[in-house]
Amino acid sequence: MMDKYLRTLELDKVLEMLANVCSCKDTQQRARELEPAATPVEVRARLAESWDAHSLIGRFGTPRFGGIQNTSNSLRRAQAGGVLTMLELLRIAEVLRIIRSLREWRGNCEGTVTSFDGLFMMLQTDRPLEERITTSIINEDEMSDQASHELADIRRKLRAAQSRVREQLDRFIRSAENQKYMQDALVTIRSGRFVVPVKAECRGNVPGLVHDSSSSGATVFVEPMAVVEANNEIRLLEGKEAEEIERILAELSAECGDRADAICASYEALIQLDLIFAKAQLGYNMRACLPEVSENGVLRFNKARHPLIPKEKVVATDIRLGDDFDTLMITGPNTGGKTVSIKTIGLLTAMAGCGLLLPVSDESVVPAFEKILVDIGDEQSIEQSLSTFSSHMKNIVNIIDKADDRSLVLLDELGAGTDPIEGAALAMSIIERLRAAGAKLAATTHYAELKTYAISTPGVKNASCEFDVATLRPTYRLLIGLPGRSNAFAISEHLGIPADVVERARELVSSESTQFEEVVESLQVTHKSLEAEKEAAHRLRIEAQQATATAEKQKQSIEREREKLLAQARSEAADIVSKARAQSYALLDEMQKMKKEMTALNAAELESRAKSQMRARMKELEDSADPIVQRNQEDYVLPRPLKVGDNVLIADIDKKAVVTKTVDSQGLVEVQAGILKTRVKLENLRLLDQGSVTFNSKPAYNKKRSTSTSVQQTAQTEVDVRGTTVDEAVIEVDKVIDMAIMRGLNEIRVIHGKGTGALRAGLHQHFRRHPSIKSFRLGVYGEGENGVTIIEVK
Repeated sequence: MMDKYLRTLELDKVLEMLANVCSCKDTQQRARELEPAATPVEVRARLAESWDAHSLIGRFGTPRFGGIQNTSNSLRRAQAGGVLTMLELLRIAEVLRIIRSLREWRGNCEGTVTSFDGLFMMLQTDRPLEERITTSIINEDEMSDQASHELADIRRKLRAAQSRVREQLDRFIRSAENQKYMQDALVTIRSGRFVVPVKAECRGNVPGLVHDSSSSGATVFVEPMAVVEANNEIRLLEGKEAEEIERILAELSAECGDRADAICASYEALIQLDLIFAKAQLGYNMRACLPEVSENGVLRFNKARHPLIPKEKVVATDIRLGDDFDTLMITGPNTGGKTVSIKTIGLLTAMAGCGLLLPVSDESVVPAFEKILVDIGDEQSIEQSLSTFSSHMKNIVNIIDKADDRSLVLLDELGAGTDPIEGAALAMSIIERLRAAGAKLAATTHYAELKTYAISTPGVKNASCEFDVATLRPTYRLLIGLPGRSNAFAISEHLGIPADVVERARELVSSESTQFEEVVESLQVTHKSLEAEKEAAHRLRIEAQQATATAEKQKQSIEREREKLLAQARSEAADIVSKARAQSYALLDEMQKMKKEMTALNAAELESRAKSQMRARMKELEDSADPIVQRNQEDYVLPRPLKVGDNVLIADIDKKAVVTKTVDSQGLVEVQAGILKTRVKLENLRLLDQGSVTFNSKPAYNKKRSTSTSVQQTAQTEVDVRGTTVDEAVIEVDKVIDMAIMRGLNEIRVIHGKGTGALRAGLHQHFRRHPSIKSFRLGVYGEGENGVTIIEVK
């Protein structure tokens, strides 16, 4: 049974809220019986379970426990050899179904590890038994024909026998001879046998057995002798049916009994899981979060909300205790929220001990206490002849006896109900005694002496519930570090007390008290200003953090896009190089083939064809290996015809040039760009006399196309042509030069040997005319001397 202190804090009401979101009665009972854990390790473990379940619900939805019922008694009876009813078996099958569905749900929660996975592992599924029961039993009163072949056969015979009896009786009541004796032309059942309703006065005219009569006595229900044997057969078949059903129930019960231990263990794990997920669901309902559990008794609740106050009315407040002070003295006017503040401290601490997530904001800290001792409310007892003061003192006596360094003590209106001077002194003495025991303490009071005590005593901190003097209404926010003001004069004047009466009262108050109230008022104004600045700074910090996070995300996104574009560019460049290499080798192979086919007669034709193919292939190579930048085609019109000397822009290559010849019949214009003269289409030129023209460009590479020759080559820095003719050597050396140019190599070593020098002379003659060769020389000592030529590529 919950102790009176926790009941005073109304923990029982919170646990009732928890019970309302549980799925079965056993879980609801356990929820109502929860007690706070006493050690930080246990509190942390309970909260971790609730938070893990909270995270799973957020990602994968709430698992369904259904209306599960406790079948332990039925299982133990089956284990002892008893035969279960169809309803009991169906309930066991439902438990097995829920166990299986929970295992499947957890299996779908991929990539997660929780503190209660062991409970899921304890859920032992038994689908064969589940399906055997659900296939055999339709509902709590009806067994399925599929339960066994014997039952299906018996019922088939039974339906046939019943059909025959009905047909016989239908013929009987419709015959002209018997119709006059019938009360109604129908066949009914009495005592499990088919009968017909006969007029009482005609009983002797219908031979048979009387099984019943109507309430009025006007009708008797007779079983004609013609169907007695058929009815007997039906009764025998019904007996066999009942025996077969009993046999099936015994068989299913035995199977359940064999698995009773496993099912009971799974049910126990299921109940624990239901409770954990109920805690998580309650956390969702309260918009709760996971607090940190402290080891040293520090309590810090940020934006704490009392869970029993309606969401639209509750005011979030910040509460601290146990860091730089162990005692919190809360003052302020009545109905200002003092009692709610200390109840919030105790209730949230107890909730955390029960493993419930707390309605607080992030970075909150909760300690674990072995005892939460509370004196709140008016406990005046007429039966025990105790006044309010006496009742409070009796309760405080018990608290002093129990309090230690693992205790949280909450006292409401300490020292009230007696002479103010004596009450204040007694209150200070009680506080000193509890602090000496090491307890963490929060108390409310109206005494100015206790405000002064809190200011002058290390480890004791004043706090007040904020009061808006302009509206004369409390804001219910707790201000730690500031003593509260009674505001009695302001309230009285607002309520209509004459101004001169209020002014006289102010004169009667001692100057020390007046000065103290003025200091408190000044502190409150300063505190409000600091709070506003703190809130603004916090808001700016959050905005800065959000901006930093956004910038970091954008940076990461840009970096990913950059890597993606680089990878794409590398891939396209590799394709272009491979394509260009394949085309060049295919071109060289074609030239070598033509050379072999060349004769005196067709030399000119082959030469013309070779040049044509070479130009076409080289154009393709240039397009592939050095893709130009294509412009978006705009509707650009030259402002006037071009003339020699005009400055123009070649749009597709973004190159400035000067017109050297005007447009010809083919629409081409000769321009000079640097030392290069070329002919360009008129529509590709932009006149720069009208101002500089800029364009948005986007690289557009030629589409991939397959070649008949698939060549996988790498650039070489050395080629050996010894033993070949001059023409063959030229082809091989040109291949290596082309690959070196594409790979950016600057030097090639050609091994031609010394021999007669004819091969060397032929190659050197070719090198002198080669446009891609900057210079060449014979090798020196160590390089091969006259047998090697070193080429320097442009």
